[in-house]
Amino acid sequence: MASSANKAAWAMTAPGVIFFAALLGAPMIMTFLLSLHAYDFNAGVLPDWTLANYADVLGDSYFHKIFLRTFGLAALVTVICVLIGAPEAYVLSRLQNPWKSIFLLVVLGPLLISVVVRTLGWALFFGGNGVLTMVAQGLGFSDEPVSLMFTFTGMTIALVHVLVPFMVISVWASLQKIDPQSEDAAWTLGASKLTVLRRITLPQAMPGILSGSIIVFALTASAFATPAIIGGRRMKVVATAAYDEYLSTLNWPLGATIAVLLLVANVVIIVTYNKLVERRFAKVFE
Repeated sequence: MASSANKAAWAMTAPGVIFFAALLGAPMIMTFLLSLHAYDFNAGVLPDWTLANYADVLGDSYFHKIFLRTFGLAALVTVICVLIGAPEAYVLSRLQNPWKSIFLLVVLGPLLISVVVRTLGWALFFGGNGVLTMVAQGLGFSDEPVSLMFTFTGMTIALVHVLVPFMVISVWASLQKIDPQSEDAAWTLGASKLTVLRRITLPQAMPGILSGSIIVFALTASAFATPAIIGGRRMKVVATAAYDEYLSTLNWPLGATIAVLLLVANVVIIVTYNKLVERRFAKVFE
């Protein structure tokens, strides 16, 4: 019986696995193979196999700076999204209908708008003649134009706005699984609200915080549209650097190499973070 059940499970999942492998696996393999080709500015992509592209990226301080900026930005955006999204999800989970539905729609509303449109809105706000300048001059904070375009701060604010709904959704989904009677029992036994939050609510919300932070980190590290518009060429990230190699210099192998290294670094950081956080909070909440 167990063998037939396993066969049925494999048969049911096989179409999805094959479809996933075809759409995601094949392009990734092709990108990796492309990164192993040599390149000549006159002849283009050469059939020769080489690891020179990886040596160029790993040994160049220019790319080191771009990778550090990218993952520093991803870490900062993730921390801010946790600080904003987790309390917001907690408050949202305590609301009653119709307010819960209304505020959930407000939180998820930005996801209905294209990320490019939202980023262009921030560009208008951050520009030298934008709303930020008018507000700063109107309040007397500055007589000169104030601009956050092409700055690390501007990219951080825009990406937090784009990605904080993913954190709220993840944490809110975990909080929905909490049995309210467990909190009521703790209060009945004399526990303070802070103790209930720390010993009961937070441990059960940790899977949502962990999954939300992984989603936000991965999306930030691989983001293209927002850094390209707000950061421009002054604040390049890995995704925009790979784009420039593909379409500006037409060095496809080097662009593929940057993309592969971004994927590998993302996977390593996320897996390491996942294990460290799980171990840490397992000890704290024992």
